[in-house]
Amino acid sequence: MKRIGLLAAGVAALVALVGVIWLAAGWWATSDIEEDREFTVASGSSLTAVADKLESEGAIASANSFLLRAKLLGSGDPVQAGEFLLPAGISPAGMLDTLQHGQPIRRFVTIPEGTPSILVHERLMAEPLLTGEIPVPVEGSVLPDTYDFERGEPRARVLARMQAAMQNYLAEAWPKRASDIAVDNIQDAVTLASIVEKETGVARERRMVAGLYSNRLKDGMLLQADPTIIYPITRGKPLGRRIRQSEIAAVNDYNTYSMTGLPKAPITNPGREAIAAVLNPAETDARYMVADGTGGHAFAQTLDEHNRNVEKWFALRRERGEM
Repeated sequence: MKRIGLLAAGVAALVALVGVIWLAAGWWATSDIEEDREFTVASGSSLTAVADKLESEGAIASANSFLLRAKLLGSGDPVQAGEFLLPAGISPAGMLDTLQHGQPIRRFVTIPEGTPSILVHERLMAEPLLTGEIPVPVEGSVLPDTYDFERGEPRARVLARMQAAMQNYLAEAWPKRASDIAVDNIQDAVTLASIVEKETGVARERRMVAGLYSNRLKDGMLLQADPTIIYPITRGKPLGRRIRQSEIAAVNDYNTYSMTGLPKAPITNPGREAIAAVLNPAETDARYMVADGTGGHAFAQTLDEHNRNVEKWFALRRERGEM
């Protein structure tokens, strides 16, 4: 009887050892996934639901075997919601670790400097991996940048991050402003920066353009910024034609050809550099500027000098057949 008992114990131990080897071998073995794939875990999913989904998508052979191994050999941590990358050949153990502790796949949306809010809205609404509705954000409330997001994330949450980024940047930049700038508050700084952003795409000119408009504001001169004519017509979208005389003369809350001071609100979402230029403009005597034909501007201190620059610009345009 004693021998039979020892034999039975030995058989049981052998079976247990084989079972452990089977569990371990299957847990850390290379899977049949032949190429990298994306796997999505819905919010609130249980491990059982995840295992069933892995099996249905062919990532594992058996949900039950996966669950058994996960409970005996896994960490016991909950799976995360999100979209994850499962590399080719990843083991079941690697799958569970990725879903429990890995970083979800991040997607990216870029808002270039000077993008008006109506186009920010269009860009976010056109992103198929985001969800929900959003209103057109307040002009000047979004900080142009590249933002990451997850599949299925609400558009409102992404927009809130863009707006929080603007508030954070302004809170950091405003205390570093020059002592003699032409604006008295953050909102006016954003409004002036939006004009600077639309007036020049040349980085080295931003502080010069900001200095020019600061001078005109301090002198009580009309800003005469063409983008402020266009904004009430298109809400920041390209006009697609030349500005008409009737539009130059139009009286509204934005047109700086017919009103002194700043528009009532920003005309686009300015980037960091345009805002920084307004808060620390170049020291210049320039009051006038006109395109110079190279993408930049010719600056002038006096109207006579400016008129000569305008004639040069017109001559260049005639030479190009543009007039």
